[in-house]
Amino acid sequence: MGAAPTIMLRDDAALRVFDMGQGLPVVFQHGLGGDAAQVAQNFPDSPLCRRLTVECRAQGGSGAGSRRPFSIVMFAEDVLAATDAAGLDRFVAGGVSMGAAIALRLASLHPDRVLGLVLVRPAWTFDAAPQNMRPYAEVAELIRELPLDKARAAFAASVTAARFRKEAPDNLASLLGFFERDNAAVFAAVMQEIANDGPGITRATAAGLTIPTLVIGSGVDLVHPLAAARELADAIPNAAFAEVTPKATDKDRHFAEVRAAIAGFLADRFKNQDQS
Repeated sequence: MGAAPTIMLRDDAALRVFDMGQGLPVVFQHGLGGDAAQVAQNFPDSPLCRRLTVECRAQGGSGAGSRRPFSIVMFAEDVLAATDAAGLDRFVAGGVSMGAAIALRLASLHPDRVLGLVLVRPAWTFDAAPQNMRPYAEVAELIRELPLDKARAAFAASVTAARFRKEAPDNLASLLGFFERDNAAVFAAVMQEIANDGPGITRATAAGLTIPTLVIGSGVDLVHPLAAARELADAIPNAAFAEVTPKATDKDRHFAEVRAAIAGFLADRFKNQDQS
């Protein structure tokens, strides 16, 4: 995955920060429960980019800290602090799922800092607690109420799991994986609070964005509805939209197409730009 991470202390949370490469600065964030390895799957290995990723609190190798509640606002503030520490005055903001929500918030609140926007498989549009995030809250509630083995069995036998098994098996695999986490009890709080949260950005604010934007969506995904990606692409002026092969259909092809779409977008819209 490249360079070793550094540690940034925020409150009492020790956060891992990955800063690698040279060229166009791109801040790219993982999804809920993800880490820098997930980012590496989705982001092109380009010699022309400097990519910074913060593993959010209680995710990857980062500590949870004691500050509560967990929120997209909190994670976005942590990411902005990392860009300050790295000396990145201006950068492209991007991310997968929750990372896309973080990026949208950064672009909307800090238009003087964000050069462009890359939203991959967004799970949120403009409302908090969208229905598609309800399964995360359901998993969190079971983890907090039952021993892990019984919680996993209860979810696997649920109506939600039956639907996902039929319509979105890749999502189901991710949800079942949360029961296996070493920090499952702490992460349950992250899941519940983030699932009930949102980027805190209105449609009108998104309509005011004037930066180059790429939105990537795919089907066979109940957590990251293709309709959500299309809605964001429609709301942000002149946003480019790319539909890629679903992960549930062909995972390798999915990631290859995501990386190719991002690489093409950055090369086309940010030629010869090096803001680092």
